Amino acid sequence: MSDIKIKVQDYSGDVQELEAPTDMGLSLMEFLKANEYPILATCGGMALCATCHVKVEERFDDLDEPGDQEMDQLDILPNAEHNSRLACQLRLHPDMDGIMVRLAADEE
Repeated sequence: MSDIKIKVQDYSGDVQELEAPTDMGLSLMEFLKANEYPILATCGGMALCATCHVKVEERFDDLDEPGDQEMDQLDILPNAEHNSRLACQLRLHPDMDGIMVRLAADEE
């Protein structure tokens, strides 16, 4: 099993480093929900609602480019920034080792 380390900053600013498996095909959204982070993911991971919005604070450039569906959702978010991504569209893989994400609040 190949685990990676992911740092997650919650809404209160607390940061936790978690170990995440890369051999189960999980998305970052599924991993965050499994670790009891308050990710709504209303659409179930189909990139239709943007309620799993995160901001990638470290290693953003190591991620694959977002697809058209994800970009459409990010374009309508009032608090989206250059490092915004939808956690449901990020599949955990070894190249993500050391990534840091911040849960994006609805209003910022």
